[in-house]
Amino acid sequence: MLPFDLDSFEIRPSKHFRNTKMRKWDWDVHDVREALAEPTKVVKRGSVKFEVWVRKSGSKKLVLACYREEQVVLIVTGTEG
Repeated sequence: MLPFDLDSFEIRPSKHFRNTKMRKWDWDVHDVREALAEPTKVVKRGSVKFEVWVRKSGSKKLVLACYREEQVVLIVTGTEG
């Protein structure tokens, strides 16, 4: 369902996401990768930006940017609800 192969891309959380949401949710990069493995909904919001809804200890929305040339997925921010 994701527009990229999760196994071949590096997952990089932004400083804001890492210092706020990842701490609050007690997640690490492995937890983010696990959550992205089974998204409930994916919406494209630009040429590289996506909104991804996941279910891991509740419902969460992640905003991410997928850079295919660098093989990197940047997690910009997240919300609960």
